[in-house]
Amino acid sequence: MTEFPANLDPKLIERLVTTQGGQLTQKMGIVFEKLTAEESIATMPVEGNRQVIGLLHGGAHVVLGESLGSLSAAIHAGPGRIAVGIEINASHSKSVTEGLVHGHCRALSLGRTLATHEIVMTDDSGRRLSTVRMTNFLRDMPQE
Repeated sequence: MTEFPANLDPKLIERLVTTQGGQLTQKMGIVFEKLTAEESIATMPVEGNRQVIGLLHGGAHVVLGESLGSLSAAIHAGPGRIAVGIEINASHSKSVTEGLVHGHCRALSLGRTLATHEIVMTDDSGRRLSTVRMTNFLRDMPQE
């Protein structure tokens, strides 16, 4: 069950619950445990996300990182605003072939127009697999 901050925009909660974080998040098997602007946590199975030689695909690390960083930034942006990713990078340290990947997102900077987060992915033993850093531009939601 996902832990949400008390002041989270009800519309964002509704979108998160009804879409389970979006189509790609569902396909990847990502499960959110905690979502706040300052810190977010999720897991992703290695099974179903491997590349051709059996290792977890490097892009899967980035998907997990961007999912956490984008949602944390959207929470920080607040009601009526959105977060749009403008930069992301990843450094892969170790490979993994089974189990769960644990993503732990922490805010580095939370401003009025920019939010930067660092997301560390670890294996079931707590060994660092990769580090992702993401910056989001925060803006008003477009009018429909």
